Amino acid sequence: MVSDKKFIMGTYKRYPLTVNRAKGKYIWSKEGKKYLDFFSGLSVNNLGHCHPQILKAIKEQIIKHLHISNLYYDHLQVELAGKLVKLSIPGKVFFSNSGAEANECAIKLVRKYGHLRGGKRKAKYKIIVFDNSFHGRTLATLSATRQKKFHNGFTPLLSGFKQAKFNELSTVEKAIDSNTCAIMVEPVQGEGGVRVATGEFLRGLRRLCNKFKLLLIFDEIQSGMGRTEKMFAYQHYGIKPDILTLAKGVGGGLPLGATIAKDRIAKLFGYGNHGSTFGGNPVSVAAGLAAVKLLNGKLLNNVKVTGNYFMKRLNELKSKYPKRIKQVRGLGLMVGMELKEEGEEIVKKCLEQGILINCTQKKVLRFLPPLIINNNDIDKLVGTLDKILSS
Repeated sequence: MVSDKKFIMGTYKRYPLTVNRAKGKYIWSKEGKKYLDFFSGLSVNNLGHCHPQILKAIKEQIIKHLHISNLYYDHLQVELAGKLVKLSIPGKVFFSNSGAEANECAIKLVRKYGHLRGGKRKAKYKIIVFDNSFHGRTLATLSATRQKKFHNGFTPLLSGFKQAKFNELSTVEKAIDSNTCAIMVEPVQGEGGVRVATGEFLRGLRRLCNKFKLLLIFDEIQSGMGRTEKMFAYQHYGIKPDILTLAKGVGGGLPLGATIAKDRIAKLFGYGNHGSTFGGNPVSVAAGLAAVKLLNGKLLNNVKVTGNYFMKRLNELKSKYPKRIKQVRGLGLMVGMELKEEGEEIVKKCLEQGILINCTQKKVLRFLPPLIINNNDIDKLVGTLDKILSS
């Protein structure tokens, strides 16, 4: 096993797996052991590892150029931005490298909006966020994240974020004051334990934003790009945000973030208001463009069918082990199983059995498989969990 302690900062608690190669829904270790991947790089490899059409797009681009500068035009950026806008909300796109950067851009946009609305003397700057949320690890996105464990040692945080309770609309209305400019929410909280927003809650947020002239930001870093059977999770609810943030699956496996804002909001950014040296890198954009083209109706239908089957099989486990499993929840292939005990040992035992899963919030087993999985793959995972739980 490769030791990283000598040269790499200890920010990750790594498992005993050194990856040699990956293809489709499988990963092979350096020793040649094969693993079924039910985590897909934290919802990055939504189409599986090394999809041939994504590799083709990358290879075609890398022989042209790896990097230019955002001071020059890139036709692939324009093409990908156009597709994302057509799939989501009419507006404009800012490309970055990660989810935290995409959210940072959104925060700056709504701050700009609030300053213009309130004027110099009464700038509106507060953003309402939610308990158990996760928006990133930069200082601004960490401030928006409402989990104290991520804050330890990094205070004082950026001011201007006010917490309300997820899925409790009354707490949001109480939190709105004369300085509020926006509401920022994940339609499905991933790091927060795979908690799904109710339709009543999200539609209520839209009504409040309309009433008080606030901007609504949907953070779909993890839930976007087909993960929930729709292209974006908000499309389950019949409403639209003012700003949508994406990353992870949008790059087809390469680093890429995107902030999509309605035209009236996007135009608030002028020259020099924001930027990113590597944002919209040509190779990442080429991979992202290939990934978006692959997210068709047939694949999304597979997410719906397998997602329903997955929930059914996990609920069967819940019925079998009521003293160990508290709840199964999710949307599409973004699924969580909350235990009545800590789940880290189950993750390790699955790894030993050749299956990669994750645990968040200590007790929630999180499943983010590639969207190409089938019922046989689900049966294999559930069978493995059954054996582990029975012991």
